[in-house]
Amino acid sequence: MRRLLAVILITIPTLVWSAGGSNVRLDHADYDLQDRASLQKGAQLFMNYCLGCHQMQYQRYQRTFQDLGISDELGQEYLQFTGEKVTDYITSSMPMESAAVWFGAPPPDLTLVSRVRGADRLYTYLRSFYVQEGKTFGVNNKVFPDVGMPHVLEELQGTPREHYETVMVDGEMVQQYAGLKAEGGLLSADEYDKAMLDLVNFLQYSGEPSRLSSEKIGKGVLVFILVFFVFALLLKKEYWREVH
Repeated sequence: MRRLLAVILITIPTLVWSAGGSNVRLDHADYDLQDRASLQKGAQLFMNYCLGCHQMQYQRYQRTFQDLGISDELGQEYLQFTGEKVTDYITSSMPMESAAVWFGAPPPDLTLVSRVRGADRLYTYLRSFYVQEGKTFGVNNKVFPDVGMPHVLEELQGTPREHYETVMVDGEMVQQYAGLKAEGGLLSADEYDKAMLDLVNFLQYSGEPSRLSSEKIGKGVLVFILVFFVFALLLKKEYWREVH
């Protein structure tokens, strides 16, 4: 029985990882759900570049605006583009049946994508597109090989291509992969990385909106426990004073 449990514990994480794509090293960034400016920029990126295909059908515009400190008026003016009500869910106008034909599968809902895939995986994925001839949309992705979507953020990043360097290996000069380089984008490499951090921050928020308040409540609870511990310790000493 113990051997069976050991096999299961080893096998399941491997299957989960292999089902998600390649074994590319995932990059990490400093995600901060308390950074409202970052969340607002991430929401703007999502509404402008992602919502055309993907949606957040379990998240309402109004709840998002309230949590991110955006007035309903500003939100409707700058983040809603097709006349939805502020109380509507964040849905895409693209017909899912047609999208399934165009892309091979309907674009997934992104409400919970950060909880399913993880923030580091999303952050690395958004920065891992590269040009590859012969693909339907002319691009591929290091994290998700044979991805069925275009690089919708190419306008910001520029055109990313694989970069190789000539190095000496065992006395011979060989071409070695040295990463991806993008040219012609509206943002510099550092600015693009920061923009993707903002977008992932927003996706993390959408996966669990209650975290914004629960983290604040949690800090208050810890302070209460600390104060309560002091009084409990003093009370304990008072009760046991005669015994000792």
